[in-house]
Amino acid sequence: MYFAGSSEIFGNVKEAPQSEETAYNPRSVYGISKMAGHSLIKNYRERYNVYACTGFTYNHESPRRGYNFVTRKITSFVAGIILGAENKLELGNLDAVRDWGYAPEYVEAMHKMLQQDMPKDYVIATGALHSVRELLEIAFGKVGLDYQEYIHVNEAFLRPEGAIPLVGNASAIYQDLGWRAKKGIEEIISDMVETDIQILKKRNEKR
Repeated sequence: MYFAGSSEIFGNVKEAPQSEETAYNPRSVYGISKMAGHSLIKNYRERYNVYACTGFTYNHESPRRGYNFVTRKITSFVAGIILGAENKLELGNLDAVRDWGYAPEYVEAMHKMLQQDMPKDYVIATGALHSVRELLEIAFGKVGLDYQEYIHVNEAFLRPEGAIPLVGNASAIYQDLGWRAKKGIEEIISDMVETDIQILKKRNEKR
């Protein structure tokens, strides 16, 4: 059994990067729920010998990402500009940083975790931090535009950032299972922009 944990379980951290040994200190209901789920997984594994493990995944993106996430908001907006459907996007803190990886690679890590003889929990991350501003530069640069002409910072979208960022140390899963993140953020975002352009083109053709 694989439990989809989250980096949000670490919350207000006192160290970076975070590993499997980092103390849990969630700062959101979501993070608390993930901590509770992980506790149940650990309890059933240790008490009932159930094959169960938790992957502490950091942000992972792909063209299938929901439109309510900042990565997809940006890439779908860029596609909309190209096809004449968008002119302004409101975002929060452009200097907020995250550890963004590629979702299909993270699923490979999950699968590897389930192939071991003994279950074990792992951090699944890239170990690299990038800002929202970098995402904008990549996405808009893909189509030759300047993001500053289209982005408006809305204070209503600002949310508190921890003094120490959430960035994962995935050395354990690399040492044990040979897994590591490969696809960089520039390729991930560029692929998402291209996919969103194709999606909008097909929608327009059906009208």
